[in-house]
Amino acid sequence: MAKCVGVSQAKARLSGLLDEVTSGEDIVITKRGKPVARLTAAVVVEPRRPGLVRGRVTDAFFEPLPAKEFDV
Repeated sequence: MAKCVGVSQAKARLSGLLDEVTSGEDIVITKRGKPVARLTAAVVVEPRRPGLVRGRVTDAFFEPLPAKEFDV
């Protein structure tokens, strides 16, 4: 379950809350007792590298699919 923190407490303790989020905790920021935002860890996605499969794709990849593939 996520930890709930008031907006004034979140402003005062932002650095500490970020440390908690980095360790896997989810934090819900509330305003007057109602949830308004969720603090979660960011997902780092590595950029795609063009040409990664160069030389591994055969000409068969570009052939049309057989009709049986479309039968459901």
